[in-house]
Amino acid sequence: MPAIVRITDEATRARAKHWVNIAEPGVTVTFRKPSRTDDQNSKLWAMIGDIRKQKEKHGKDMAADVWKAVFMRACEHEVAFATGLDGEPFPIGFRSSQLSVSQMADLITFIIQWGDEVGIEWSKEAKA
Repeated sequence: MPAIVRITDEATRARAKHWVNIAEPGVTVTFRKPSRTDDQNSKLWAMIGDIRKQKEKHGKDMAADVWKAVFMRACEHEVAFATGLDGEPFPIGFRSSQLSVSQMADLITFIIQWGDEVGIEWSKEAKA
């Protein structure tokens, strides 16, 4: 049975050590930095909503997920696009939920800078 432990204090650190000590051979243990926060996620989607309302790309309204992929690619995160049955591209293979707190902060900072340069008026939620 898979188990995930977020190390927040000495008790959870001890629990993780215990599970490592009793793990059978062949078990895989992965350590990763904390992923983005809920506040960061809310801010990202508010910002993308503001951009979507105020900007078109090549004369077309783009879906929020496409805008997110555009910004993630601009920040050198791995993204890919496929072509749908209607001939329109759509984003695949990206997950901002997998970004670390610092990676998400960098993405948000990039979007703010870009938005300020192109005259985006940020909503209260995007400024939070």
